[in-house]
Amino acid sequence: MHSIEYRPPGTFEVSRFEKLHNVVFSDVEIASKAIANEIKSLILSKQKEKSLCVLGLATGSSPITVYKELIEMHKKGLSFSNVVTFNLDEYYLLPPEHKESYYRFMHENFFDHIDIKKSNINIPSGILSEFEIKDYCDEYEQKIKKLGGIDLQLLGIGRTGHIGFNEPGSHINSITRLVTLDHLTRFDASTAFNGIENVPKKAITMGIRTILNAKRIILMAWGTNKAEIISKAIEGKIDSKIPCSNLQNHKNATVVLDREASNEITKYKTPWLVGSCKWDESLMLKAVIWLSQNIKKPILKLTDEDYNRHGMSDLLNIESSSYALNIKIFNQVQKFITGWPGGKPNINDYRYPERSIPYPKRCLIFSPHPDDDVISMGGTLDRLISQGHEVHVAYQTSGNIAVSNQEALKFVEVAEGLFNSLPPQFKKLKKDLKKGENDMLDKELLQLKGRIRECEAKAAVRFLGLDDKNIHFLNLPFYETGKVQKNPISSNDIKKTIKIIDKIKPHQIYAAGDLADPHGTHRKCYDIINASLKKIKNKEYAKDCWVWLYRGAWMDWDYHEIDMAVPMSPSQVIRKRKSIFYHQTQKDGVIFKGEDQREFWIRAEDRNRSNAKILKELGLADYEAIELFKRHLY
Repeated sequence: MHSIEYRPPGTFEVSRFEKLHNVVFSDVEIASKAIANEIKSLILSKQKEKSLCVLGLATGSSPITVYKELIEMHKKGLSFSNVVTFNLDEYYLLPPEHKESYYRFMHENFFDHIDIKKSNINIPSGILSEFEIKDYCDEYEQKIKKLGGIDLQLLGIGRTGHIGFNEPGSHINSITRLVTLDHLTRFDASTAFNGIENVPKKAITMGIRTILNAKRIILMAWGTNKAEIISKAIEGKIDSKIPCSNLQNHKNATVVLDREASNEITKYKTPWLVGSCKWDESLMLKAVIWLSQNIKKPILKLTDEDYNRHGMSDLLNIESSSYALNIKIFNQVQKFITGWPGGKPNINDYRYPERSIPYPKRCLIFSPHPDDDVISMGGTLDRLISQGHEVHVAYQTSGNIAVSNQEALKFVEVAEGLFNSLPPQFKKLKKDLKKGENDMLDKELLQLKGRIRECEAKAAVRFLGLDDKNIHFLNLPFYETGKVQKNPISSNDIKKTIKIIDKIKPHQIYAAGDLADPHGTHRKCYDIINASLKKIKNKEYAKDCWVWLYRGAWMDWDYHEIDMAVPMSPSQVIRKRKSIFYHQTQKDGVIFKGEDQREFWIRAEDRNRSNAKILKELGLADYEAIELFKRHLY
């Protein structure tokens, strides 16, 4: 019987589409505690039996929060002295001391903080000769078997559907072996390695059969970027092209998800296809928009037959007719559209998403990185300024690690050319920078890169008409590690955020609502704002402050999720593009492009134009481009 208790976000039953047991939690922290509690129970039961507890462990961002929970449990008395661990994989030809080795990851994030015996830690070696590999892998398998097999195996999942490093095409009977990594897997790791050319091409991994031999399997997936592959694993056929689908063959496997990772599962995405559901205003909106897009008919042209054929006959029982329902939803979508994001003066509020009073408003825009403001809501920012609101932009992090060493070198050489000399620390810096990309974490280098990004951010919003006194750089402490992996959120991050909110006393706050990576900078910045708002919500000014969430360079809101759509004219699209261009270090060879290789300004324009196209297909006005926002209630 599964140990994890499920507290579902809705009331829908497990659907006939699912072939793999799954549970959904409201957030990563709650899900991670549930997993850690199951591991704790297993360890304690084995201690009572005076036997070893054999754990299969994973690396990557997914298990980090679980490991933190287990470390806290150890501090409160949980011993790992009877635990033996086997890690899933390791990069081939990567020495243990390398900053991206899984050996180092496991020690820094887990083993160095608990009382596990060093002799009980097993991580595949990445420094074997090709002649040693087969015997080594066979010994790894035999060691697991001699201990009676793995009691509980933790798994993450890659965008290719890989578990461990079992890439698409891996056979169900595969065991521990050397594999060649898929290009997409290497691309996803390229940020940490400063370029795909530095990512190892091979790895040693447990096989699918090794994983399936575990007595209990828990696969974790967090964030919207895992939603698509998770739905295939849970609802699709067993397919060698999607290795994680093999878990359907296991009798005691559970997929543990946060809400965002579950978005593509049928019972959550389109529950009316599963069975009867409790219709509320939000679900009606989602269903009608889905139907309109699915059958490619404008909302006002949908018929009774369309609803009946697509599992929505009970929805028609709530409304008097499809015509009445269509009008209701059409008016609801139309109400979202406004050219006055700060509210239009002297009008009836009910016709617009924002209040008309007060006017003008004090508006505070939080930007996780120094360019998210113009990339994600540059057109809306332009409107707020031009319509006379008191607009402030607060950049939450320095964004220093996103400036390449070669870009930084250009600025050092400009300063040297102007003043014919450099301070001693910058002379050394110039020499080191000429070596190219490396692991330098010099304070001076990080300061230089941070200053470069500050100047670019100022130039971008100055172009849109914002005064320098309304530009704020918070440089939140959690970010300042000089590495991709950040520190946990601290009270200092929240204090700094509350301070700027208290100072401005805004009527509107705009913040990034990207939740694709629960451990990424955008998510942490979102969590910091959330925590800050909870602390100030009873203050008088906060009672009249509305919070609007935008999404960044990676994705956008679906239309059923939004509460405000701000159209842009052709000239505003060009102004937004030009403001993004001021972030010169983030063009062309930008370090953190993610999975989308287009430049940020192209992504933003394509997405904004796509938003306008969707609106037109729903039967509304034809705009050049649109930025979307969701109201956040706190």
